[in-house]
Amino acid sequence: MQRRFTIIALLLITSFLHMNAQQQSPGKYANINGLKLYYEIYGTGNPLILLHGGGSTIKTTYGRIIPELQKKHKVIAIELQAHGHTADINRPLSFEQDADDVASLLQQLDISKADFFGFSNGGTTSLQIAIRHPKLVNKLILASTTYKREGMQPGFFEAMQNATLATMPKPLQESYLEINPDPKGLQTMFERDVARMRSFKDISDDLIQSIVAPALVINGDSEVVRVEHALMLSRKLPHAELTILPGGHGDYIGEICAANQGSKIPVLLIAIIDEFLKKP
Repeated sequence: MQRRFTIIALLLITSFLHMNAQQQSPGKYANINGLKLYYEIYGTGNPLILLHGGGSTIKTTYGRIIPELQKKHKVIAIELQAHGHTADINRPLSFEQDADDVASLLQQLDISKADFFGFSNGGTTSLQIAIRHPKLVNKLILASTTYKREGMQPGFFEAMQNATLATMPKPLQESYLEINPDPKGLQTMFERDVARMRSFKDISDDLIQSIVAPALVINGDSEVVRVEHALMLSRKLPHAELTILPGGHGDYIGEICAANQGSKIPVLLIAIIDEFLKKP
């Protein structure tokens, strides 16, 4: 009899812990512009919106640094159309549409102003948010961000013409399939991102110069986005500062494809970001 009660108690405890874990899960969905948009919230304080790179998820882009960011900020990390938990819908993929989706989500969350941290494609989306929804933006963190085609290393756009799923980094493929074990979904995400980059059009200097929010431009010194482009972006933005860190695309944030996952550079970057965000 005692053994039976012990088993029942263990089952009840396990059930309670499972329910509690579900309640504490940071993941949520919002109905946005016909899209079931996935986002996660961590920490407290001023809102900091995280926008991932192409072919990526919250975890693959920001998994290394969210635990540090949430110590001082209310982190709201979003998975955009066709990426991760957010399924694709029947409409084109564009940086402008992503920007409008993010703006609509913040309106639902009753957030009138926020800081934005965008990496790679997420950085270009952050620029579009600042252009299309300027009142939403307090400060911008633009990591490996492109606004002109010439900003990418020579041969990048030529390679896009013949890109296949086999060329997509395996960690990104595996991370998508962990969330959504559907090879068709993975193929769709890849094709959407490739099509967007093939048709990428420069953002005009006039629009970049219209962005009044303070910006921190970050780039690796040996990556797909040219250092010269990061410098040019920081000069075109009216209120920007520039940080160049060693490494490739996303190494400085510990992105999942980073060559050295044990690097201390992400720790340094967090300190730089905190200093930038606390400036008046």
